[in-house]
Amino acid sequence: MASKLLKPPPIPISHVYPPLPNTAADTMRAHTPLFSPTHCTTKKKSSRFGQQRVAISSIKSAQQSVGDFATVSQIKDDLFDAFRGMNRGIFGVPSEKKNRIEQLVMLLESQNPTPEPTLCLDKVAGSWKLVYSTITILGPRRTKLGLRDLISLGDFFQNIDVAEGKAVNVIEFSARGLNFLSGQLRIEASFNIASNSRVDISYNSSTITPDKLMNVFRKNYDLLLGIFNPDGWLEITYLDDTLRIGRDDKGNTFILERSEEETT
Repeated sequence: MASKLLKPPPIPISHVYPPLPNTAADTMRAHTPLFSPTHCTTKKKSSRFGQQRVAISSIKSAQQSVGDFATVSQIKDDLFDAFRGMNRGIFGVPSEKKNRIEQLVMLLESQNPTPEPTLCLDKVAGSWKLVYSTITILGPRRTKLGLRDLISLGDFFQNIDVAEGKAVNVIEFSARGLNFLSGQLRIEASFNIASNSRVDISYNSSTITPDKLMNVFRKNYDLLLGIFNPDGWLEITYLDDTLRIGRDDKGNTFILERSEEETT
């Protein structure tokens, strides 16, 4: 029954939330965007990346674990239930929970209604909010950045301007003990279409505001930027009107939901 209901094609495990260069020399690499969002199709097709990276047996296993009668809506509900209370995964996720999330992600990817997302850039454009990522800040890195006691992470937003070929990531912070000082790290990047499902991303600039928050991070600013470095390629593995999933060249997975809030 499950195979008749889902009929999954091979899934791209190739890795959308842009992660910054480690050296100043990398920061001004220029890309000329090439965008012509035409011939958008929702017809499902197999991906050559999926053929290289994921065995069909993994999909069958994921199907069995969620049940024979799962719909896309039910899979989404299970997925959001799985990472509820996980703080977007940034401070780590128990291995059993992480495996469960990966199975559900793969199952959603097998039902991707937009297999050629870079030909449908109107569906990618706009504001998105990160709800889960496999990027983690653990151990000494978390301590150095003051993310145990002094600083709290707020929301992660991404705004995509298709016409300009630009993406802006905004990570919000609040600092306890500093009159509850709040601010943000803003990362701007350019992107170019590399294939019907992949984009190449190049870091442009970053700022932390206000200055008082920058003073808190100044000593470990390179460490902070390294964690959220957007340079590389990003594969959009699932896209509909409200949810986007991507995998990057560093092996990270990103899940974002459509947001009404625009980054400034």
